Amino acid sequence: MQNQTLLYIILAGLIALTVALFQYVYRSKKRTKIYWVLAGLRFLTIFSILLLIINPKFNSVTYFNERPNLIVAVDNSESVAYLNQDQNVRQLVSQLKLNDELKANFNLQFFNFGKEVSQSDSLGFGDKQSNMAKAFERFTEVYSNDIAPVLLITDGNQTYGNDYTYMTKKLGQPVFPVVLGDTTTFSDLKIAQLNVNRYAYLKNRFPVEVIANYEGNTEVNTLLRISTGSYTVFTKSIKFSKSNSSEIVNFNLPASRVGIGSYKAELIPLENEKNRINNVKNFAVEVIDQKTNVAIVSEIIHPDLGAFKKAIESNERRQVNILNVKQFLKQPNNFQLIILYQPTNNFKSVFDEINRLKLNKFIVAGVETNWSILNGMQGNYKQQLTNQEENFQPSLNQNYSPFIVEDLNFSDYPPLLSEFGEITFEVPYETIFYKTINGTPLEEPLLATFESNNQREAVLFGQDIWRWRAQSYLDNGSFEDFDNFIGKLIQYLNSNQRKTRLKVNYESFYNGNDDIRVTAQYFNKNYEFDSNATLRITLTNKETKAVTELPFVLSNSNYQVNLSGIEAGDYAFTVRTNGENVSKSGELKILDYNVEKQFLNANIDKLKSVANASNGEIYFIDDTSTLISDLIADSRFATIQKSAKKVVPLIDFKYLLAFIVFCLSAEWFIRKYNGLI
Repeated sequence: MQNQTLLYIILAGLIALTVALFQYVYRSKKRTKIYWVLAGLRFLTIFSILLLIINPKFNSVTYFNERPNLIVAVDNSESVAYLNQDQNVRQLVSQLKLNDELKANFNLQFFNFGKEVSQSDSLGFGDKQSNMAKAFERFTEVYSNDIAPVLLITDGNQTYGNDYTYMTKKLGQPVFPVVLGDTTTFSDLKIAQLNVNRYAYLKNRFPVEVIANYEGNTEVNTLLRISTGSYTVFTKSIKFSKSNSSEIVNFNLPASRVGIGSYKAELIPLENEKNRINNVKNFAVEVIDQKTNVAIVSEIIHPDLGAFKKAIESNERRQVNILNVKQFLKQPNNFQLIILYQPTNNFKSVFDEINRLKLNKFIVAGVETNWSILNGMQGNYKQQLTNQEENFQPSLNQNYSPFIVEDLNFSDYPPLLSEFGEITFEVPYETIFYKTINGTPLEEPLLATFESNNQREAVLFGQDIWRWRAQSYLDNGSFEDFDNFIGKLIQYLNSNQRKTRLKVNYESFYNGNDDIRVTAQYFNKNYEFDSNATLRITLTNKETKAVTELPFVLSNSNYQVNLSGIEAGDYAFTVRTNGENVSKSGELKILDYNVEKQFLNANIDKLKSVANASNGEIYFIDDTSTLISDLIADSRFATIQKSAKKVVPLIDFKYLLAFIVFCLSAEWFIRKYNGLI
C-alpha cells in the first residue's frame, strides 16, 4: 500500500471520528452509554464509506501445488495390431490410468496418433499411417513451457511425415519410448520404395525404379519380377548379403495402349521368410494419347510466370513453354491453350492468331497491362481507364458452377495488384472470385470465365498470384492445393464439355494407403450451388460384383465422400441426387497396398536415439514393471509449490457493503427503540 493511500485512510478516520463525535457527543451534550454506541456505529459507517471512496488495494497471495504433465502418446496404427501388440498396449494404458500413485504425481494426458493426432484413450489400431513427427510437433506447441515428459508407446515405424528423431530437440521434454513388437532380427526381403510416373504416353516407354532391401546375415539370391495380369514383363536376379543389403533396379516398360495399366512388383520370397507382404508392391500407370501443351506469352519477366509453369506442370499430362510474342508466332500450332500475361500493344498479332486457330485462352492483367489496347483487341469486357493502382483480395463465389473450386481460405490470401476501375462484360460470364478492398466486397470479378464463339476464356484482373502459391505452402506445407486449383482451371479451359448440374472430381486410381476422397458439386436449375442436396455414391466391384453405397457430406462449397475403407479393386461408380434425375458415372481403381504391414520388427535403433537425445530412457512392452516407479522417483518431475500474487481492490470486498448496511440498520434500530427518532 502506498504512503499516500495510508495518509488518506488516516484522514478518513479523523473525518469519520469528528462527524460521529460532533453529532452524538458535542451536539447532544449527553454522555450516556447509548450515545457512545451510536457514535461508534456512525464512525464505522462513515469510515467504511470513505474507505470505499479511497478504494485501497491489498496484495492477496495464494499457494498451490503444480503437478507436471505426463503425456501418454499411443501409436494407434494398424502395424501395432499386425505385430500382435494391441492387447499389450491396452493393458499398459489401463494400468497407467488406474495407478493412484501416478495420478497423484502427474496430470495424465492421453493422446493417440496415426496420420493425425487426437486427445483420446480410445484405441482401435485402425489408422493406415503413422506420423510421430506430427505428434511431437503438437506437443511442442502445447507443452513447450511446461514440465511434460512423453511416454511414447510405439513400434517406432513411421510411414508418413518428417523424421521424428529430429523433433525431440525442438520438443525439449524427456521422451520415454515403450517398444512394441519383436526386436529379434529375421531374414527379410522388402521392396522399400517404388518410383514411377503417374502418367505415360502412348507408344513410349516409361521408367520404373525399384529399391529393394534385405535384412539378414547370410548371402541370398532372389528374383525381381514385374507382371501385369498373368504376363511377366520384366525379371532380374538379385544377390544380397550382409554387406550388400540394398539394390536399386531401373528399367523401362512399354506403354502400348491407352488407359490404366496395373502392375505388380514382387521379390520372390526366401524359404524361411516370416513377412512376405512387404515383398510385393502394386503400382499403376495411366497411358494417355498426348500431352497438353500450354504457352505462356509475355513480354515482361515476373515471378507469376514461374508460379503458373510450376502449378500447371505439377500434372504430368501438361507441358508449359514461356515465350515472347515473336517466339509464339513462329509455332502457334504447337499449343492447345494460351496464357497471355499482361498484354501490351505487341499482342495484337497474338490475338489474331488465337482467333484464327480457335484456341482457348487465359488472360492475366496487371499494372503493366495496356488496357487501352486490350479493350480494343477484344470485345468481351472493358476496363475503365483510371491509371490508379489498387490491391484486391479474393472472395470465393460459392455458386460458381463450371468446375469444383474448393475453398483454400482464399479470403486470407495476399491481395493481387491491378488497375482500379469498373469492369463491364459484354458477354455472359461466371465469377470464381469477387474483388474485396479492405474487407469490403465489390460486385466485380477478380477471376472470371466465359464462353464466346465456341471458345472458352478466363481472365484474372490482378498480378502477383505467385504470392498465393507461397501462401498455400505456408498453410499446408505443400503447393498441392494451389496447384490443383490451377489444374482445374486449365482443365476447364482445355475442354469443351457442356455445362452440367452435377460435377464429380476424382482420380483414375488411388494407392490403397491414400486418403481416398471423391468430391462433387450439385447446382439447381439456375446453376446456383445447392447446399441442401442429398448425394450418394454407388460403387460396384467389377470382380466380386459387391455393391457399396455411401452418402456425401457437405464440406464448405462442395460435397465429399471418404472411400478410405474400401478394399482394393476395380470399381464402377455412379453419383446420384435424391429427387432429381441427375447422375454421373465413372470408373476408378484402388491399388492393394498397406504400408503399416511392411514391418517385421520394432525400430529399436530410432527409439533409442530419441531416448538418448532427450535424456529419457527406453523400455520394452514385456518389461514395464519398473516404468511407473521410475517416473515417480525421477527428481525432474517433482511436484512444485507455486504462489500466485493477486492485487485486490477494497471495492471487491462484498462483506464491507454488508457491514455498512448492518451499521446503518443497527443505528436506526437503537434510535427508534430509545425514542430518538
